[in-house]
Amino acid sequence: MTIQDIGLFQAIGAKMNYLNQRQSVLAQNVANADTPSYRPKDLVEVDFSTMLKTEMGGNKVKTVSIAATDAQHLGGSNNMDMDAKKQRNTYEVAPAGNAVIMEEQLIKSGKNTMDYNLMLNVYQKQVSMFRIALGR
Repeated sequence: MTIQDIGLFQAIGAKMNYLNQRQSVLAQNVANADTPSYRPKDLVEVDFSTMLKTEMGGNKVKTVSIAATDAQHLGGSNNMDMDAKKQRNTYEVAPAGNAVIMEEQLIKSGKNTMDYNLMLNVYQKQVSMFRIALGR
């Protein structure tokens, strides 16, 4: 059994792969900022709630109720809004027909870099925990 056979590492690897590909797409957008009639592209992020519904057998998602074991516990609500944030379809368009907004692309690139660094840190921490468990 290798470390890549563990589900957590597969998930982290998949997310890092997605972020790597997204960074390439965002770099292409920046590189084509002056290309006439160029429209910026972006990858669609995987919706976790849809994946969970698929894994749990369609729309039969099991609910978990919140247990209050003490009179001082606050009551919770299971009504969480899981609607994904929708990306704008309209962009500012330059007279040459180019729709790349540099500030927007750079903000996306910065967020993408932070997400990648987060996944890298989680990966490193998990490997460290395995080393501790193995006594190394």
